[in-house]
Amino acid sequence: MFEILMYIFAVIFLVIVLYPIYFIIIASFSDPTEVSNGNVWFFPSGFTLEGYKELFKHSNIWTGYRNTIIYTIVGTAIGLLVNIPAAYALSRKDLVGRKFLSLFFIFTMFFNGGLIPTFLTVQDLHLYDTFWVMVLPFSVVVFNIIVARTFFQTSIPKDLWEVAQIDGCGHLRYFAQVVLPLSKAIIAVLALWIAVGQWNSYFNALVYLRNPDLYPLQLILRNILITNQMQSAMGTGEAAQIALRLANMMRYSVIIIATVPIMCVYPFVQKYFNQGVMIGAVKG
Repeated sequence: MFEILMYIFAVIFLVIVLYPIYFIIIASFSDPTEVSNGNVWFFPSGFTLEGYKELFKHSNIWTGYRNTIIYTIVGTAIGLLVNIPAAYALSRKDLVGRKFLSLFFIFTMFFNGGLIPTFLTVQDLHLYDTFWVMVLPFSVVVFNIIVARTFFQTSIPKDLWEVAQIDGCGHLRYFAQVVLPLSKAIIAVLALWIAVGQWNSYFNALVYLRNPDLYPLQLILRNILITNQMQSAMGTGEAAQIALRLANMMRYSVIIIATVPIMCVYPFVQKYFNQGVMIGAVKG
């Protein structure tokens, strides 16, 4: 009876989680009037592709897709390159100044200089309005370092380092040939987190980019929606109604276009993600 109740609860919870995603999908193919009137529940009503057609009339969407894919790939690679070695170093008890460095990193989680000093620093480094401003200045994420450090401390046997030393293995070789192959789970988890963050990032582009050719997809979609909403608000009569209808049609289409590609990545890292979320659990 307990197992039956647990299965029922799991199914109910799954429906609660998945239905909003399903609703957004069917709403993107439905007439916005039907959606507003509450006539869309399980199937599209007034099937239409106008929202997608209107979106893809903007040629800069493809530029945004290209930029976002590049930012995601390069940003994820740089994020792993700086966070994983830092986490491994902090996990070593023989690191000189380990406690100070740990507190130094953790301090930045609670206190920062604010937007204006950060902006001035980015400008002084000549990163403003360049490709690198989207992948370099914010690549260090202390939370990721702490999670990876915990993994190294709890999941990598300490005896391996002693054995590697006997074979004449140095720190760099041990990290590259022993630690990294045993850390696929945490690397996959951090890669997924960093990639999702890069894919969804728009605020940094809003602040630090002026060249439209460098805009990521999220910022371009945001600008398209704002433009259509302004046109509907400033227009009068039939023109305003048409603009409002287009804005409502594009609302759900924008969500699908922005989220489906990154959601397709998850199945490829699901196995490692399931292992990574068990970090810190009791080992049997």
